[in-house]
Amino acid sequence: MLIAALAVLAFASPLQASEVCSAAARAEQIHLQARARFEQSGTNVQAAWQLGQACFEWAEFATSNTQRAEIANEGINVCRLALSRDAALAPAHYYLAMNLAQLARTKTIGALKIVSEMEAVYKRTIALDPMIDFAGPHRSLGLLYRDAPGWPASIGSHSKARQHLLKAVELRPEFPENWLCLLETYVKWGERKNALARLKEVEAVLKTGREKFAGEPWAASWEDWDRRWREIRDRIYP
Repeated sequence: MLIAALAVLAFASPLQASEVCSAAARAEQIHLQARARFEQSGTNVQAAWQLGQACFEWAEFATSNTQRAEIANEGINVCRLALSRDAALAPAHYYLAMNLAQLARTKTIGALKIVSEMEAVYKRTIALDPMIDFAGPHRSLGLLYRDAPGWPASIGSHSKARQHLLKAVELRPEFPENWLCLLETYVKWGERKNALARLKEVEAVLKTGREKFAGEPWAASWEDWDRRWREIRDRIYP
């Protein structure tokens, strides 16, 4: 159950084979470029957290747990290095947590300890800058609370999940991912009335979002968003 939750947190998308190859190649190239910039920059903390971001995104396309763990650990290490130089660097905290999520996907025993660290790091990121990645810290923490087992096994909490997912929508209402996560949560919890109340609003966000979030960098996201939108409507209107 916990590993399945962490897979959701890492935003894995069931794309077509050709789309996966294209997106994976792009993510790997961005990772190589980010690593080269980091190696040339020496003590540049911005280059460090950007490599952490690139590690998280490339780890999405790992073909084995060994490869995913290797990429995630690189991201974790470089983000920790950045934080050793600037403890208030919000993006380094955020991508530390995101790479921890990737690492936890590769584990069975020991995943719960990582989840607790993720919670703490997301909270720290929110305190520093909640707007990163379109309110990503609130969105990711909400998903963590939603899908992790509840007390006493872990930190799962419906009330905390609702709080953070609603906050992500409040802070960045133009970002489709925030709304889809909220609607999926309503569906998951059987709150059909709440989901219905938001459908037209989300439909409008998706329509305007196609212009705002356009081009190759967003192609894989739109494949994912469109699929999830169809699934949400199918669940609400069986």
